[in-house]
Amino acid sequence: MTAFFDYPKSAAFGRVVPKSKIYEHAAANTALKELFVREVDQIVWRFKLAPETINLSATGSVPEIQVFTVSLKTGKLDEAILRAIDKAIPFPLMFELTWRGKRKAMAAFKRPSEADSTKWVISEYFATDWVPEDAARTPLPVALNLGALYDRMLTALMPEAPGQDGENILTRVERIEAIRAKAREVERIKVRLAREKQYNKRVAINAELRMANQELAALKSTDAVRVNAPSTAMNK
Repeated sequence: MTAFFDYPKSAAFGRVVPKSKIYEHAAANTALKELFVREVDQIVWRFKLAPETINLSATGSVPEIQVFTVSLKTGKLDEAILRAIDKAIPFPLMFELTWRGKRKAMAAFKRPSEADSTKWVISEYFATDWVPEDAARTPLPVALNLGALYDRMLTALMPEAPGQDGENILTRVERIEAIRAKAREVERIKVRLAREKQYNKRVAINAELRMANQELAALKSTDAVRVNAPSTAMNK
């Protein structure tokens, strides 16, 4: 499934979002404001997927899904910008970045905090590659409610280790984040190994690298996936 969807006209919103509004609601510091000025041309609130616009019922975790287009000044975007927008808008968000006739989809898994329902927990970001802006889109995934729709839309952004049938979205996101963290650890160990000249220390680092690679392989194995919550967790 592609992560580029043909959003229904009934959900069109089309409102330009001033950067100042994001600064205000995300409590942006000077460095973050400079990032916005340097990297972002325009932010448009493109679509609002809600019960009244696409005839799907809301869930406790997903009352609406908002789709934002972020036009870039360069082909690079610091994820701190998306995180600031996510913090400023109290709904799950899907982003489409545009630059020089290309587009890229990005999103983080966003859920209400169990400790404070007025705050949101935001995962790492998932993204597609850049594709031509006129590339074909697919219809929205079939779903019974907005929670299930959000699950399917996010899943389209997750190419890594699809896991087992019935795995809920939170378990899947946590596993992918664990895979990424372990992969970063493997790379750090490789850098240490390349720099180390002393034989005895190289032997120890090699053993550490083998262990880290084994742990990474275990995380990627579907046999290691544990389903810790019901698959309807996002649909409540």
